[in-house]
Amino acid sequence: MRVSAKADYAVRATVELAAGGGGPLKRDFLATAQSIPAGFLENILLDLRHADVIRSQRGPDGVYWLARPAEEITVADVVRAVEGPLASVRGERPGALSFQGSARPLEELWARGAGEPAFGARGGDARGSGGGRAAGGGRRTHARPRRVGEALRLG
Repeated sequence: MRVSAKADYAVRATVELAAGGGGPLKRDFLATAQSIPAGFLENILLDLRHADVIRSQRGPDGVYWLARPAEEITVADVVRAVEGPLASVRGERPGALSFQGSARPLEELWARGAGEPAFGARGGDARGSGGGRAAGGGRRTHARPRRVGEALRLG
């Protein structure tokens, strides 16, 4: 997996907002705290705001804060906000694909690989059905998407 500087900076800025209790924090504080060029960060924050990851208050004392609790924001949400879709298959979003017969499990495979909800996010679970059996008869487990709030507990 290749992560661009823009995606890296976006995730770091979002984690910094989460570490500050969700904000409000000034752009220059975020830039200094994470060693991100302030001008570049401005464009990233705009993308994050348009994607409803963060909120902002404009003006000379402008500040930014998370639009929702850090536990609800996935790293994939942040990366998609600045880079667009994480993956496409034949130009389609992985969560929108439909396969027939023995290829049907590929719907979930492609969706999980892209961090997209599989099978319409049954039961409010964005990780797919999770009810299948793995080869050998064991239960199949699905790792849940990494959340911005989890990054705070990793350190």
